Amino acid sequence: MLATDRTVGQAPVTIVGLGSLLSERSSRTTFPNLANFRLGRIYGYRRVFAHSAAIFVERGIADLPSLQFCSLSAEPCEGASFVCTVFEVEDEGMDRFREREEEFELVHVLVSPLQPAPSPSSPAPTGLLCCRSTDEAYVRTWGEERFARKWRANGLETIWGYTPDSGVRPCAVYLRHCVLAAERMGEACHASFLDDTFLVDRTTTIRQYLALHPEVMSTLPPPALAERYGG
Repeated sequence: MLATDRTVGQAPVTIVGLGSLLSERSSRTTFPNLANFRLGRIYGYRRVFAHSAAIFVERGIADLPSLQFCSLSAEPCEGASFVCTVFEVEDEGMDRFREREEEFELVHVLVSPLQPAPSPSSPAPTGLLCCRSTDEAYVRTWGEERFARKWRANGLETIWGYTPDSGVRPCAVYLRHCVLAAERMGEACHASFLDDTFLVDRTTTIRQYLALHPEVMSTLPPPALAERYGG
C-alpha cells in the first residue's frame, strides 16, 4: 500500500518539505489549500543530492555533460538531522503529490518542532518524507515503459544507481531555488540547508559546494520557469 493511501474520514496528512517544498509558493502549486506552513526538524535522516530527476531534463534545466542533474532525497543516517518545512493537507492534491514525487519512497517519519511543544506530553506528529528508493521499486509502481520514456529517453540510465564517487552534481537551477527558499524561511532553515545537505559523496556539504561553485547562485531558470524556481 502506498504511503499516501487513505480512507474516508481520516485526519489531514502532514507533509514534510526538504527541497522545493521549503518554498510555500512551490508547495501551493500542488496543495493550494495547505494549512499551518511552518518549520520542523527531522532526526535520523540526512538530505542528499544523489539521484537523477527526469523532470529537470524535460524542463531544460539539467546539464547532462557536466553531470548537473541531481535532485534531493532523504536517507536514514544515524546522528543526522535537518530543518524542514511542515504543513497539513486534505485529500485534495494527494494524487498530484504522488505524481510530483513519483521516484521517491514516501515514508512516515517523526517531525520535531523547532520550539518546545506546548505540553511535554504532546506526541510528535508524523509526516510524509521523500526518501531514497530504487529503480526496481519505481518500475514496480509505474512500469518499465514509463521508466524508459521518462529516464532513458532523456539520456538518464538510472534514477538511484549513482555511487558516492560518480561525480553527479545538483541541478544548478534547482539548487539555487532551494537555497533561496531556505533563506526566506529564516536563518535556522538556511543554515541547515547549507550544512546538513550533502552531495552524492555524502561528505561535501552544500555550503562547501557553493564556495567552490558560486556561479550556481547566478544560474537563472528560463523565463517561463522563473516563478516556479524562484525560491
